[in-house]
Amino acid sequence: MSGEGPGLGSAVDPPRVAAREAVARALAEDVLPLGDLTGTLVPDDAKATLSVVARENGVVAGRLCAVEAFHAVDPTLSVKWHAPDGTRVLPGTVVAEVSGNLRSILTAERTALNFLCHLSGVATLTASYVEAVSGANAATRVLDTRKTTPGLRSLEKAAVRAGGGHNHRGNLSDAVLIKDNHLGGLDVATAVRTARDRWPGRLVEVECDNAGQVVGAVAAGAGAVLLDNMSVEEVVRCVELARASSPGESVLVEVSGGVTLESAPAFAKAGADLISVGSITHSAPSLDLALDLPSTDAGSGEPAISASNEPVSKERASNEPVSNEPVSKEPVSKERA
Repeated sequence: MSGEGPGLGSAVDPPRVAAREAVARALAEDVLPLGDLTGTLVPDDAKATLSVVARENGVVAGRLCAVEAFHAVDPTLSVKWHAPDGTRVLPGTVVAEVSGNLRSILTAERTALNFLCHLSGVATLTASYVEAVSGANAATRVLDTRKTTPGLRSLEKAAVRAGGGHNHRGNLSDAVLIKDNHLGGLDVATAVRTARDRWPGRLVEVECDNAGQVVGAVAAGAGAVLLDNMSVEEVVRCVELARASSPGESVLVEVSGGVTLESAPAFAKAGADLISVGSITHSAPSLDLALDLPSTDAGSGEPAISASNEPVSKERASNEPVSNEPVSKEPVSKERA
């Protein structure tokens, strides 16, 4: 079993157990109950090398899941990765090469690509937001939300990191976020005070719909305020009030609700510390990636599939990624819950 390539075990990888469990479920729904019927038409001793190739510009994510898919089907497959998560790719970039039993490669193909295309799409959309925001205010960070695909949260949050973004709370235990529905039975001051007493190590954030609520939340001791569905002008005013109400303290100001690529820079300029965007996980379009089997070795006229015991070796001028720089050059630690 081989999964060689740069960036193994990097800070943008999801927990390995999460990738393994997600891949196992995906393979089960694709292969059960009778296995890959069409794959059995391929000679059982056929060997080949296929390339994962980008069809459009984007940012790669999901390598761990793709490698896990191939190895779960056949531990003898060799996967050589050229573009680690966080790498920008162009059309024609060879992201990875898979060598070994052709039946096995074809059985794992769709599962591997489903994860790779979806998670690369998340990373690509995240990178677009990061680029838009950093150009307006380098101090503003782009965050995800809990609006993730059920069962894939840790994978999608890893893809956000690959795109240069940061993670909001991963689950309801990570932090206290007091929203309007929570305040149906208690006031802000009581909610903040009780939360800080019970969980002194957790961030306490209050969702605010207007400037008055911002002042009240900061006075109550909230560590962050979430400005929900406010205009740019309202955000400017609330940032000023939050800073003025907490001299010498660092109260984070987060903007959320309906943020788009077009509006994000204006919110960053308004002074927001954090901009959370649900669409980067729940609405990201998949990146177009394909697994290509060449008909012949380049210039040799020899078949790319062999029935020998050795995988076919296929040298390509485009083996290396066209763009080698990851979006995140430094490890991205989990930012605030």
